[in-house]
Amino acid sequence: MNNFCTFILSYGRADNVKTYYTLKKQNYTGDIKIVCSTDDKELYKYKENFQDEVVVFDKKKVKYFDIGDNYDNEKVVVYARNEVFKIAKDLNYKYFLVLDDDYTGFRFKVNEKGKYITRKSLIKNVSNIIEILLKYFRSTNLKTLAIAQGGDFIGGSSCHVFKNGITRKAMNFFICSTERPFTFLGRVNEDVTTYVKQGEVGDLFFTICEIGLEQTPTQQNKGGLTDIYLDQGTYLKSFYSVIYSPSCVKVSMMGLNFRRLHHRVSWNNAAPKILNINYKK
Repeated sequence: MNNFCTFILSYGRADNVKTYYTLKKQNYTGDIKIVCSTDDKELYKYKENFQDEVVVFDKKKVKYFDIGDNYDNEKVVVYARNEVFKIAKDLNYKYFLVLDDDYTGFRFKVNEKGKYITRKSLIKNVSNIIEILLKYFRSTNLKTLAIAQGGDFIGGSSCHVFKNGITRKAMNFFICSTERPFTFLGRVNEDVTTYVKQGEVGDLFFTICEIGLEQTPTQQNKGGLTDIYLDQGTYLKSFYSVIYSPSCVKVSMMGLNFRRLHHRVSWNNAAPKILNINYKK
C-alpha cells in the first residue's frame, strides 16, 4: 500500500465530498487526492477544505480520447477518468483506486458463510479490504477490479450477480495500475461503454459481489453529473453505449415502480470465448 493512492473525482461539491468522509469514517488510512478541474467554480473552496490533497488538471489538455459527439458541455467526469492515469504516474503511484464523490458507505454483501446479507453491514476497516482487493488485482491481468453497487442486487440472493459471484463489468470503483492503462470512451455512460468495448477485444473488467458501495441517488445530489442527467435523461445517456457497440448493447425498460430506459448488454454477443478442446479439429 506504500505505492497506492485513492483518487476521488469531484466537481461542484467542495462542501459535500461525501466519499472523503465516508473513507475516513470507515478507517481508510492511505493517501487520498481530490481530483478537480480548472473550470470548477468551487476550486478555491476545494483548496481551502482539502489543501495539499487537491490535484488540479485542465480539461482542455485532455484531448486523446473519443468523446462520442459534437456537444460542447465539458461538465462530465470522463475527462478526469482518463487524466487520472497520468496524475497517478506523475505522483509516482503504481496502483490506485478511483472513486466518485457521492459514496455514503462501503458494506459487506455476504457473511462469513457466503450467504447474502439483507441487513446493513458496514466495513469497519476499509484499508484492510482495499489491500486484499489490490493483492488479488496484482495477481491477475485484469485491467481494473470493482466492487458491486446497489442496483446489482435487485432480486437479493436470486440476482445473477450474487449467483455468479463475479461479473464482467466495472462501475464506480476502479482499482487500476499505471502499467495497465485503458481509455474511457464517450461523454456519458463512459464506464459501461468502456468495459463493453474493451471486453470485445478480450480485456478483463471484473466486479466482485462480496462487497458493495452505497451512494446518493444521482439526480438528487447537486453538482457532479446531476445537471447533464437532468438535461438529457437516461435515454440519451444509455444510447452512448449503443453507438459504440450496437452489436451487443441496446436500451430497454428497467425498474419496478419507476420505469426508465436503461442500457442492456448481451455478453453472448460481446466478449470473446474460450472454445472447448473438443472443437480443435
